[in-house]
Amino acid sequence: MKEMKPIPYRHRPKGLTILYEDRDIIVIDKSAGLLTVKATYEKEKTAHHILTTYIRKGSFKSKKQLFVVHRLDRDTSGVLVFAKSFEAKENLKLQWKSVKKKYVAVVHGILTEKSGTITSYLAENEDYEVSSVKDPGKGELAKTRYKVIKEAKKFSLLEIELLTGKKNQIRVHFSEKEHPLVGDDKYGKKGEPKSRLALHSHYLTFKHPHSGKELTFEAEIPVFFKSYFDNI
Repeated sequence: MKEMKPIPYRHRPKGLTILYEDRDIIVIDKSAGLLTVKATYEKEKTAHHILTTYIRKGSFKSKKQLFVVHRLDRDTSGVLVFAKSFEAKENLKLQWKSVKKKYVAVVHGILTEKSGTITSYLAENEDYEVSSVKDPGKGELAKTRYKVIKEAKKFSLLEIELLTGKKNQIRVHFSEKEHPLVGDDKYGKKGEPKSRLALHSHYLTFKHPHSGKELTFEAEIPVFFKSYFDNI
């Protein structure tokens, strides 16, 4: 697969790392604290804006567009893919349910069940908080598969596979299991020392929208996660 020529240094994006780029897609390692797309309170310091500026190479006349395929929460780091054309975006959207999405997370406590699948129906209230509801008609099906890969005295490192992709799904599921994510100021432990959210998009596997070749991208586990465990 032909990769693009290097972009001049002055136009390279700041605040994120490009893992791969060709004529159809850009795959990045997004840093924690960076929005995927604009919000009412932030329009320019977003991954989408930074990368749009990058593909236009500083030209105000350029009409090149970048298309959002999926999103990561602002405080979640890791693999994020954008499409460079409408056709590539539509192809990725159509296959998204079969795309393999693996995360790593640090949660509070030691889990009794070292692996399993959490299933519930998630709904969002007027305060934009997500929770599980008993009535399937009032929520959306959410399935989260996990396994424990490391334990410390008060923390567990989990590998998580998203079987559905609902808003705040991982954070809500583990909070409701009484093992909230470290640094989760919305669904986490009250009064814990402030830190970044311990959730990272580790692997993403999908078929290239043009060639159909299966591709896997990895974003290395942040050093912050490793501070809770020895030798990971």
